[in-house]
Parts: sequence; structure tokens; C-alpha cells
Amino acid sequence: MLGSRVLAALRRHCDELLIEGVGGALMEAEGLQSLFPVERLSVMGFVEPLRRLPELVRLRARVYRHFCDNPPDLFLGIDSPDFNLRLEQKLRRRGIPTCHLVSPSVWAWRQGRLGKIKRAVDLMLCLFPFETQIYQRHGIPARFVGHPLADEIPESVEQSCARAALALAPPGKLLALLPGSRSAEVRLLAPLFLQVAARLWREDPRLSFVIPAAGEIRYRELQQALAAHPTLPVTLLRGNSRQAMAAADLVLLASGTATLEAALLKRPMVVAYRMSAPSWWLVSRLVRTPYAALPNILAGEALVPEFIQGAANEPALVAALQELLIDGGSGRRQQAAFVALHQQLRRDFSCVAAEAVAQQAYGAKGNEYGRSVSAGL
Repeated sequence: MLGSRVLAALRRHCDELLIEGVGGALMEAEGLQSLFPVERLSVMGFVEPLRRLPELVRLRARVYRHFCDNPPDLFLGIDSPDFNLRLEQKLRRRGIPTCHLVSPSVWAWRQGRLGKIKRAVDLMLCLFPFETQIYQRHGIPARFVGHPLADEIPESVEQSCARAALALAPPGKLLALLPGSRSAEVRLLAPLFLQVAARLWREDPRLSFVIPAAGEIRYRELQQALAAHPTLPVTLLRGNSRQAMAAADLVLLASGTATLEAALLKRPMVVAYRMSAPSWWLVSRLVRTPYAALPNILAGEALVPEFIQGAANEPALVAALQELLIDGGSGRRQQAAFVALHQQLRRDFSCVAAEAVAQQAYGAKGNEYGRSVSAGL
């Protein structure tokens, strides 16, 4: 998604742009000639990449050989730092300029990567403003390009329109439940979220609930979880997570990018997260940030209630949600902070990122390109 937006902005001002590398359907629609399917790199977690390590190393070597034989004007690594940073470092030694889009979470853990980043990257493109300060302190060129969600989501989203689009017209307040997009998240969080919903509903029968499922597999998993609560007034959706949050009065969700989306929609929220015991043992010893939810990280304070691992339990979540349901001032304080956050992150991501890439690749010629991009988009 990020790559396709940057390529679209570049292509509007460069008809002869040749794009090679690895990407999905959105980037291919903008002219990317993919060296192999991006799905071969789709691996997450701590243990899973180790199983795939030999294949991943072979694929990275293949990309490196291709660009050594066909040197580009610039190599743009998009996220995937464990795959891209080593590749960027080797290509940079060959005289190929490099940019990296989406800063690794060096502010949270593994700050030792900053030395590797300095050797690998000519310019780091950051989605969040506080990230550039970290790179500047370590002598690494960085530029804040804004967040694409802040451009995409209007500053004001009508709740009534979202409810009409989803055919939701509850008489009382509507609570959106988003237990995550991965199977492990649904397994660990969905039963808890539904227990919380059942408790809230018993105390206020006017409440109703909506759960968007991230794909057909998650839909079936959530159906199974809902079987334990046959009378609970829940609407289960296939997708439409943004509309579900926009339709809601309040959101209970897993920590992740969805928390930023909820903030940009100006919806009060409570955040929770659980992971497997081995993963938690590792993460709790590595992470150095006091917050997990993106709105809190961006604000630098406990703007929204968050409950992690053992703290994510039914009584705690019920109490936090009831406070927001009963005390309108708590929700309004969140919403006021979300407005300021939205304004901070809205920078016309595709235009600014494309300008930065062009300047890095073409120098003074890129500066001229940047002015035309700024004027034309």
C-alpha cells in the first residue's frame, strides 16, 4: 500500500519510470516488475522467520545480484527491516543510493540497529514526527513524510453514514470489538472481548456490538467464539473494520495500527493485548517504551487506557469501558487529543515521500521534480 502510493506520485511526473523489485498487486498496478511473488516474504513473529531463514536468505541474495547487474538510480526498501537493511547496506557499498520507508521501531526496542541503519541508509523516511529526532541524534538523515491514514481519513467522519452503510441502527450505544487480524490474536483476545461485552450488556441491555472480521478465516474463528454467547446482540462483519469503528460510540481493540485508525476516526477507545507466554517473556525484556498503543506513543502520555498481558482481564476492561460510557468527559478528552494528532500526521504522504525519493535519486534534478510534484498534487 505504501509503495503503490509513492510510485503513483512518481509516475504522474515521470512517464519513463522503470520499477523493479518485490511487491504486491497494488505496486504491480503502478508498473512494478516483480522479481518474485511478495507472498514468499510474508512471515511474521519471532520463531516463524527462523524456519524460513534459508529461503529468505536465498531470495535476498537473488535481489542483490539482480541490482548489482542492473544498478538502479535508487533502491527504496519498504518496511521489512530484517530483510532490507542488510540488502541496503550491500547495495550502498556498490554506490547505489538507498532510502528506507517506515522506520523500524528503534524507539521501542533494539536500538543497536541504529548503527546498522547508519551504514545502510542514505535517507530514512519516517511516518511519525518523533522518529526523526532519534535519527538526527545519531547522525542519520531522516525526513518525516506524514502518515497515509491521516490523508485518507477525513478530519470528521459521520457516524450516521457509517451506520447506514452497514445497516446498523441500534437504539442505544454501539461498541466495536476488534480482537486483531491474526489467528493467534483472535484466539487470545476474542473470548475475552466477548466476556467483557456480555458483562456490559447484562448491566445495560441497550448496548449492542459489532465485530469486523479480517478475512474469511477470521470470520469463521469469530463465529466459533460467538457460539458461547448466543443471546449477545452482535453483528459480525466480513471486513469493513474502518466503517465498524466509525459507526461505533466506543471501541475495544487489540494494540496495533487499528488504534491509530480509531484515533483518526475520533472514536474513544480502550486497548488490550495478549500474546503467548514465550513471546511475552521475550518482548517484556526487550521493549523499552512505556506504552503499547500508538496514540499513547505519539502523545507521550497515557491518553487511552491500555491493558497488556495479565492486565488485560475482564474486570479491568469492563471498568475502563464503563468509565467512557458513563463519563462523557473522558471520551471528549480523547477526541480533542485525536484532532491534534490527526493534524500533526497529515502531510500529504505520497507527495512528500515521492519528492524525498526523487531528490535522493536525482539531486538538483530531483529538487525540480519535487517542486513540480508539490504544485501538481
